[in-house]
Amino acid sequence: MSQFVQRFTQDAIVGEPEVVEDHRGVRDVADHPAWLRLRDAVVAFRTVQAEDGSVPEPADHPVASRHLATILPAIAELAPSFPHDAAYLSALQRDLERWQQDGFGVPDFLDSLNAFQPQQHRVDGLGHLVVFPMYTQNGSSSRLLEAVLVEVIWPEFIAELEAGDYGNALFVALRFVDFTPGYDTNSAVLFPETVAMREIPAFTWGAIFQDREAARYRRVVRAAAAITKLDLPDDAATMLDDQQLTERVFVMWDIIHDRSHMRGDLPFDPFMIKQRMPFFLYSLEELRCDLTAFRESVRLQRSLSDRPDAELSESERSIRDHAKLVQYAVIFDRIFRFAITGSRVRNYDGLGGQLLFAWLHQHDVLHWTDTQLTIDWDAVPDVVIALSDQINELYWRSIDRPKAAHWLAAYEMLTRTLTPHPASAWARGLPAETLAGPPKGYTDAVLDDEFPLSMFYEALNKKMAGVIASTAGITGTTSEPDAA
Repeated sequence: MSQFVQRFTQDAIVGEPEVVEDHRGVRDVADHPAWLRLRDAVVAFRTVQAEDGSVPEPADHPVASRHLATILPAIAELAPSFPHDAAYLSALQRDLERWQQDGFGVPDFLDSLNAFQPQQHRVDGLGHLVVFPMYTQNGSSSRLLEAVLVEVIWPEFIAELEAGDYGNALFVALRFVDFTPGYDTNSAVLFPETVAMREIPAFTWGAIFQDREAARYRRVVRAAAAITKLDLPDDAATMLDDQQLTERVFVMWDIIHDRSHMRGDLPFDPFMIKQRMPFFLYSLEELRCDLTAFRESVRLQRSLSDRPDAELSESERSIRDHAKLVQYAVIFDRIFRFAITGSRVRNYDGLGGQLLFAWLHQHDVLHWTDTQLTIDWDAVPDVVIALSDQINELYWRSIDRPKAAHWLAAYEMLTRTLTPHPASAWARGLPAETLAGPPKGYTDAVLDDEFPLSMFYEALNKKMAGVIASTAGITGTTSEPDAA
């Protein structure tokens, strides 16, 4: 990795003197007049766009063209600061010009998307200027123009981890620097499939904003620990005061989680993106990958802790120390944020948090006694791994099961730990006509809130709702509120 960084840096500044002078870090770009003009013009452009990204009213075309007359030269002015993205920024300008020439119809940015390859430049601190018409997951469902300045998070120990047993060539870890309104939301991902384009290519990367994940984790866990009177272990408490440390922890968690979707004894389509199925199956898939990150972190921590510290490299010590923190992050993010974030309509991430909390409680390592939460941390790893084993066993058995039988087995597994809604048709037993019918009947029979919040979570939700709502748009540089 260090050799790549050195070679990349050398390549990035080789050229004519004016190119060297124009080259600047992405945080400097955030204050550059060209970026400010670009950002403001994109925000103004969005006001004349329809949900599909087009500018449908001919009367608005002159307005759109005026904004584009600001956007295009601003991109050209900023391009020398991003020499690694030269092909993308050139293609981007061509796509914008073609869009205008074609009358601002439904946008097509396939060419510039294909030219944008951030996974080839995973260098800590490296910046990207990203402009696309796109929707933002958990943000805007409209494919409006967005402009984002981002910074790569790629510490040396992550590079070593990825180069070893946790290879994930598509994964990109990012930090927000500045953005337009689509990201002033809960969205914490930059995915190529969200971009407006004429056809779907083979995707070669996916990016997560670890600074947003870390920042909202710190705010939510700090408040939840205070409300539940949870006495945090010292190293877990340290994360709440250290944004960059927490970012690195989330990079480690996410790089293992992301690759887990395609690994293990799985049903044929582990992503399940081409199927319509009961939402609790999506919950189990996401939780399976989180618990894989947890169990791998336990393995790394234990194996590296068994070796004398003096024998470990600096990266190995970082992997060991961050592995312990990943375990806290998985548990606290799942039980404090996931479980009570979002609506109760098919909330698969929420269900995963509910399941983990109930499993820990019923296996006597999490206690809610005298209105105080306590956790037996020495016993937690093996109990969480046991839940991981149970989900993995379900998946392994599913290879030989028909789809509907797998769905029923998954539901039965969930109900061993969680209590379904009293009106649930699934809990009563699906009628014979549904069981004999197509899969759609099974899915239609699932209630929007098949597994309601427990009394504990109903009370916690009332106290935490404002805190969770306050994390929309949060970044690593967002100041913390004076009090939880």
